[in-house]
Amino acid sequence: MNFLPLFFGLALTVLLGACASPAPPIAISSDTSTKPVTQADASKANSTTPKREASSLKDLLYQVSQQHNISLAVLENGFKDVQHLSQVKKLVAPPPVTFQKNWRVYRSRFVEPVRTRAGLSFIEQNRAALEAAESESGVPHQVIAAIIGVETIYGRQMGNFRVKDVLSTLAFDYPEAPNQVAREILFQNQLKDLIILCWQEAKSRQDAFNRCLNQSSSYAGAIGLPQFMPGSILQFATDGDGDGVIDLRNNRRDAIFSVANFLKVHGWQPGMPIYFSVVQNEKTQAKIIELADGQPVAKITVSELIQMGILEPSNGDLLQGGVEPNSKALIVDLPSPGVNQEPEVLYVVGLQNFLSIVNYNRSYFYAQSVAEFAEALGYQNKSALTRERVEKPEQLPANKNRVAAAKASKKDGKAKKSSKPPKPNN
Repeated sequence: MNFLPLFFGLALTVLLGACASPAPPIAISSDTSTKPVTQADASKANSTTPKREASSLKDLLYQVSQQHNISLAVLENGFKDVQHLSQVKKLVAPPPVTFQKNWRVYRSRFVEPVRTRAGLSFIEQNRAALEAAESESGVPHQVIAAIIGVETIYGRQMGNFRVKDVLSTLAFDYPEAPNQVAREILFQNQLKDLIILCWQEAKSRQDAFNRCLNQSSSYAGAIGLPQFMPGSILQFATDGDGDGVIDLRNNRRDAIFSVANFLKVHGWQPGMPIYFSVVQNEKTQAKIIELADGQPVAKITVSELIQMGILEPSNGDLLQGGVEPNSKALIVDLPSPGVNQEPEVLYVVGLQNFLSIVNYNRSYFYAQSVAEFAEALGYQNKSALTRERVEKPEQLPANKNRVAAAKASKKDGKAKKSSKPPKPNN
């Protein structure tokens, strides 16, 4: 994720994960920045040159008080014990220039037996919720489970920093970097979103407001089973069981539906694959390298890639597990250190569903790990359309009564009793 030094980069991928972005989905054919972006990055994206909105936490609290009609005394009470965390500054600092990305090591952290067994167990314990979310969103339940597994190992690693400390530190003392001002504004916006979120949840109760501000998060401020940033919780989190409360920390059904909703909003195509393997040989190698420009933009068609010999003809046939020939795609590069430190690069073709996952966390490593972990959990990475559906497309059915479905499921009832995850151990 974010191409940090290996140790920090791997951890940040997990902890920032659901950096689910309130920004529009990544464009299919227009230019976008090549700078890696986490959930937080996209949360309050601004196309104009950033300007400092607040010079201190005190200023920010005053602004929020005025803009949202919240007592300044309440806000000051909630932040009276806020702490500056020098540790998180080190964790988000830019990597050294000598850092080399390593796809093989990165993948091995997520697509491995222990996590796979945990994922299969999670699916069995929450099958009704996962299948209901799949029916409503079109996102395969294995993909939903894979994201939660990559993010927090199903609640085992949700971070151990107080979220208000993290966001306050990064909002006003982000590490020195070329984009320091933009990053500080980004985290200021996330801090504002946290305050609004906590005020809504607290229903005007100071103690509840303070508890919300003090909840644990990753060292970038991501919260809960799916690791959503505060802005993403406000925009994409979903009440999966219809109880009127969205709880991404303890309620697995809420987390499941929220992940599904995020991917759906960001362009998930039901019944379509995530990626294709490339045909890599002497004839295609140079073109593959040329097309792997690092930009998360689908701007070449599957048909063109077939004509170049980079994809098999079956990849453009819906009835053979492919996609429509005019579907847009991109070449994804996944490098690892090789002999004499020369990188060895694995290439794949990313499709629209690949980009939907990239919106969750702006990292090719992350998206490909989710895809391959989902396959380890039983996901079939190919089109799931019958001849009848190809000739006469029909929409996936929506679950119109989540509450009834939740009550009707004995498995869900059991899962809910055990849905509170163990204490974070990272």
